[in-house]
Amino acid sequence: MVDYASYIRNRITELRIQKDVSEYRMSLDLGQNRNYIQGITSGKALPSMAQFLNICEYFGITPMQFFDQGALHSQRHSNALTSTEALESHDMQLMQRLFERLQQK
Repeated sequence: MVDYASYIRNRITELRIQKDVSEYRMSLDLGQNRNYIQGITSGKALPSMAQFLNICEYFGITPMQFFDQGALHSQRHSNALTSTEALESHDMQLMQRLFERLQQK
């Protein structure tokens, strides 16, 4: 059986670290008391459904992406491709060389 409560706590911590934001700052950004996120990540509480949706919005992901890390990586790839569409030809060539160099490492 999947322990969804642990998954939610761990996933919030993972996303928070990726965003480089403290539990305190995230709590305040969500309009909650300063210990709100710490209470979730320590296992003392879980977010309500409305607050879970706010947390997803805070991280700029959908609930599906919250539970499917592969979808999040796909979204990052999609965002990267969209960003390259606006590049001029010369810049695109530079990006291509950079990718090739990174792949050699």
